[in-house]
Amino acid sequence: MALLSFSRSFTLLSSPFHFFSSRSIRRRRSFVCSLSTATDVRSRSAVLWFKHDLRLDDHPALSAAETHRFVLPLYVFDRRSLCRYSDDMLELLLFALEDLRNSLKEQGSNLMIRYGCAENVIKELVKEVKATDVFIEEEVEYEMRQLIGVVKKTLETSSSLDWNLDIVMWRTPFYDVKNLKELPASYNDFKEQKLLPTSPLLPATLPVVETELDWGPLPTFSDLKEFIKEKLGKPEESWNLMKEMPAEVLLKENLSNSSETIPKSLNDKSIEQRRRDKSVFVTRKGDVVGGGTNTLLNALAAYLRYLEGTARDDWQEVHERLRNAETREGASFTSLFGPALCLGIISRRRVHYEAIKYEKERNAGFLSPFGYSAASVAAAADAVCSMEWFWLLALKSQVSNEGLYSIRIWRWRGHLIQYTVVGLEGPAILLVHGFGAFLEHYRDNINAIAEHGNHVWGITLLGFGQSEKPNIVYTELLWAEMLRDFIIEVVGEPVHLVGNSIGGYFVSIVASLWPSLVKSVILMNTAGNVIPEFSSHRFTSERQTSAAARLGAQLLLFYLRLNIRNTLKNFYPTKTNRADDWLINEMLRASYDPGVTVVLESIFSFDLSIPLNYLLEGYEEKVLILQGMKDPLLDSKAKLAMLKEHCTGLAIRELDAGNKPFYPQNNLS
Repeated sequence: MALLSFSRSFTLLSSPFHFFSSRSIRRRRSFVCSLSTATDVRSRSAVLWFKHDLRLDDHPALSAAETHRFVLPLYVFDRRSLCRYSDDMLELLLFALEDLRNSLKEQGSNLMIRYGCAENVIKELVKEVKATDVFIEEEVEYEMRQLIGVVKKTLETSSSLDWNLDIVMWRTPFYDVKNLKELPASYNDFKEQKLLPTSPLLPATLPVVETELDWGPLPTFSDLKEFIKEKLGKPEESWNLMKEMPAEVLLKENLSNSSETIPKSLNDKSIEQRRRDKSVFVTRKGDVVGGGTNTLLNALAAYLRYLEGTARDDWQEVHERLRNAETREGASFTSLFGPALCLGIISRRRVHYEAIKYEKERNAGFLSPFGYSAASVAAAADAVCSMEWFWLLALKSQVSNEGLYSIRIWRWRGHLIQYTVVGLEGPAILLVHGFGAFLEHYRDNINAIAEHGNHVWGITLLGFGQSEKPNIVYTELLWAEMLRDFIIEVVGEPVHLVGNSIGGYFVSIVASLWPSLVKSVILMNTAGNVIPEFSSHRFTSERQTSAAARLGAQLLLFYLRLNIRNTLKNFYPTKTNRADDWLINEMLRASYDPGVTVVLESIFSFDLSIPLNYLLEGYEEKVLILQGMKDPLLDSKAKLAMLKEHCTGLAIRELDAGNKPFYPQNNLS
């Protein structure tokens, strides 16, 4: 597919559009569309499918489409995409769509709302309005890319279209990356290119709609929930309910044998009251920024100016939420604005532009080479730059065939997660790596397990490998919740869980809290203790970050970079050749990703006080312990002795191996 380019007469549009690609589904060939005169496009009409781009501001496709004779903005409520959203995200979605529709109406346009399968909806609308172009934003998530593929195929094979229809794929270019396949693997190398963020586009103005159309109603929240549930069976409904209960609450309830309730939100106002007060916290929980683009920009202005103080009630509310969300330095930005960025209510490069503009205002038009002058500016700018880096990595993995396995992307709580799947049928097996590792640590096992009639899933946990590394507080419960949601949303059936090292402890938590998701447990050199006669525990979710932890993380990172080869060989004492250049280089690559020190800080705050013998209760005859007897991290003999004495029904195999997963396939059967 070629690039959609613009002549110099369209100066406002020229720079961002080298990311466009377009193809004619009638001519079945790639081409370059050069818009040299307005008459070339004034005769064209378009359908613009909104998905994760719910804005008019900084929207390249809208800017391209505004020169068309007719543009139909469309949002499709498709269960396949909606089922991934939490209740909070559904609320944010509805508020964003309401604002988007109102903004379009002010221009004489509108937002069409439809329900059903996107491919059928778009095909019928293309036929109804005789669209010559369909604008579709490129996605990185596997399920969304599959959905786009179905839409393309449906349009390509439709016999009812007797004119040339062009599918225009687009994305918002944060950096001027010419060729994704040449994107450096290391963030360090990427920074050396010194690419500057591109400038955002002004809001587009679409042509007035002069045709009578049925634009469709926006649903209420309850109607939308019912629509999503219509096609779900009872098992799916019950599984989705699991995601609404935090692991912390379940654990406290189990340990204390009493019912716990989810803590109330700090904002106890009703949604209606918050709307009357023009609050930017529009959901029931009231803990994230929502609404339309202008609302987001106002909240962002308040966030950036936190140090200045304010007499404005709406800005004071943002400042209050900022303080409550600052679980560690800079974490408040992702917490407050992450969901809106995920829905595309505001673009990443608009956030960066506003942050840098304010920084220049503070410094007489200059930017210091020594860092930002305000912590809020640093939090916003660093967060969106980090998000863009991982988005580029994820997109590169989807458009190239590099790596040992085909990589898929799953979005969890707004963050991009890598995973793979091998095998088409058989029992589902989920492989979970240890600290500092990633799914390729099972590269010697995945295919062998699949070849024996299994459906094998491997995941790279949040904070590791090429999965995103957001500025959050990482805990063992967070990673357990991630595994729970992956089983529910991606695997879709109960699994045999395999965990290595600290991953074994995460797996054990999942098995304990959500037993209906787990068929059996295999623990390889697992972390966690055995405490005889354990019955109760005062569990706390409080995790304090400190200057000492940050310094410790930096020193640990420095040490690991210098000693990565020897460290890995210690983990593979009987197979030192597995500590090969590829593995070493990939671990070094990950060590330079933005956010890596934040992940390393979690080492100093792990709570492994809930013992394995408690977590594995109820899994008699369903637990296999694989212990490398040359594990450099623990006393293997003592660990096995405690497990044998205090855990009933375990199968234990001692292996001539170290800590990492290089075991014969039959040990994982």
